[in-house]
Amino acid sequence: MLARLQRLAHYWKQIALALVGLFVLIQLVPYGRNHNNPPVVQEPAWDSPQTRELARRACFDCHSNESVWPWYSNVAPASWLIQHDVEEGRRKLNFSEWNRRQEELDEITKVIQKGEMPPIYYVLLHPEANLSQQEKEALIAGLRTTIRQSAPGR
Repeated sequence: MLARLQRLAHYWKQIALALVGLFVLIQLVPYGRNHNNPPVVQEPAWDSPQTRELARRACFDCHSNESVWPWYSNVAPASWLIQHDVEEGRRKLNFSEWNRRQEELDEITKVIQKGEMPPIYYVLLHPEANLSQQEKEALIAGLRTTIRQSAPGR
């Protein structure tokens, strides 16, 4: 029985060492470290400072060129997810490049209303992005007005 327990402990140590080794190796993958923030070209003509502030809290890290890159954005595999989310978010909707057509403009208020944005994993790490129902309603109304007034390419 003791020999069996020792063998089992040995296997668990080997598994733990392999996992640590894998973790160290994935740090060498270059993807996930492009933490650039291009210049802000043009923001929307916000309907109010409140709408901009709510968007900044809940949306700007992925949907602007003003992303804040926390320490864990340098550690794989989290860095891979964050880099992907920022690249995709900026491509679909970018409040810092309002001079170009925005792919997801018609969907923005719907995904906020459904609770799909910001994603739950983002809100867990950024509690300031967890908007109250009243703040969500104000953001949606403000974005609708902002989009009507200054939608690019319309």
